[in-house]
Amino acid sequence: MSVLRVKSVEQSMADTDEPAHRLKKELSAWDLTVFGIGVIIGTGIFVLTGQQAHVNAGAAIAISFVLAGVTCALAALCYAEFASTVPVAGSAYTFSYATLGELVAWIIGWDLVLELALGAAVVARGWSGYLHSLFNLPDWLAGDAARPDIAAIVIVLALTAVAVFGTKLSGRVTGVLVVIKVAVVLFVVVAGLFFVKVANYQPFIPPSVPSPSGSAGVDEPLVQVLFGMSPSHFGGFGIVAAASVVFFAYIGFDIVATAAEETRNPKRDIPRGIIGSLVICTVLYVAVSIVITGMLKYSDDRMNTSAPLAEAFKANGATWASSIISVGAVCGLTTVVLVLMLGQARVLFAMSRDGLLPTKLAAVHPRFGTPYVITIGTGVFVAVLAGIVPLAELSKLVSIGTLFAFVLVSAGVIILRKTRPDLNRSFRVPGVPWVPILSILACVWLMLNLSVATWLRFIVWLVIGFVIYFTYSASHSRLRTGKGNLEVPAADRRVPEPTGDD
Repeated sequence: MSVLRVKSVEQSMADTDEPAHRLKKELSAWDLTVFGIGVIIGTGIFVLTGQQAHVNAGAAIAISFVLAGVTCALAALCYAEFASTVPVAGSAYTFSYATLGELVAWIIGWDLVLELALGAAVVARGWSGYLHSLFNLPDWLAGDAARPDIAAIVIVLALTAVAVFGTKLSGRVTGVLVVIKVAVVLFVVVAGLFFVKVANYQPFIPPSVPSPSGSAGVDEPLVQVLFGMSPSHFGGFGIVAAASVVFFAYIGFDIVATAAEETRNPKRDIPRGIIGSLVICTVLYVAVSIVITGMLKYSDDRMNTSAPLAEAFKANGATWASSIISVGAVCGLTTVVLVLMLGQARVLFAMSRDGLLPTKLAAVHPRFGTPYVITIGTGVFVAVLAGIVPLAELSKLVSIGTLFAFVLVSAGVIILRKTRPDLNRSFRVPGVPWVPILSILACVWLMLNLSVATWLRFIVWLVIGFVIYFTYSASHSRLRTGKGNLEVPAADRRVPEPTGDD
């Protein structure tokens, strides 16, 4: 029993034609771009901008967003090549299965739960907080971290129903909400310019200062512990540390790749959706960070709140703007929860279809063409997390899980170029192997700038994944059992043909 067995690209493509597991193809490049923007713009722009400016980067938080954006751009190129070559649900999981072997693919799929399900639960809790602020709801209904969050549970279950009814409907709902939240983000940039004070940018890069006594240890970045550096904030390391955290703000562009199997022309539209959504969001992030640090000094305690954008307007006497921003935040976080759950369901669907999870979970609804069993299961799981489990610390796992997936996808591009040069690639990463290597190095560097505590939790999560794989998945894998998933002989391999639009 080999844990390094590889599922061929041809077999992955053939599985998409199985009647019981065939997803409905109805998404366009526009739908994918909207999905990308819908999931990217959320917690990062509405919360992390002010918090990380106050704690780590100062006015140079804009540089942190650029660094995180460049790292994501390198990984996005690798995702785009894979998704256009292997247009199958599952994203990084499917790509790893075709290059690095089954065990690595399982770990990536298990790892993506940190990004998608846990990320959706974290954002749902934030959504509840903004709703509480906007409508002044009672604490028992929303926004109270000390008791079950009813509002978070309700929004997750409502969006689960939308996801079951079809990806096209999900795209329409997301499209409407994306228009609203992008309008609010542009409002922040344009209206905020009238309150910018140049003095707030001084110093643009605050000098490095030692961390408060008693804060060292598991809460400090791993890189500082490994190399014996004195714990500090601001300065160059502060900018990179902030980039490691605001990286959370970019999580989501890779989810576009999970919808490859439901896209009408995946070879053309997946790269457009991935890269287009990432570029648009990076520009908006940098613009907002420049404006917000100009409106309110980074050292002001009001920057280190759950609603720094609204606080910046209040500090300048524009209290009327806070309600507008809250509306944008509610819309923005709604789309994030929806698309994260869509992505999680597609990854688990692919894993179930491969036998690494019970195959009954991969059932597709005969009318809506969606993986309804796994979608409902994902919704219930996320609702429980969002409503009951304290997520303040666990949310930090989202970034490290995503960065780890980026590392393996980038490595996979190099491996697949060498092992399968015959495959048709409608999109090719330029400068292979150097661009994927840069992507790997950038991701690893950001991972090293996450806290020791985050690394320890991540290792525990991976150990749990290994236990599940060796006690269930390895023995039930369709590649091992041969149940309807036989390797295709080399002479009969079907190389994906380019479409007429390529």
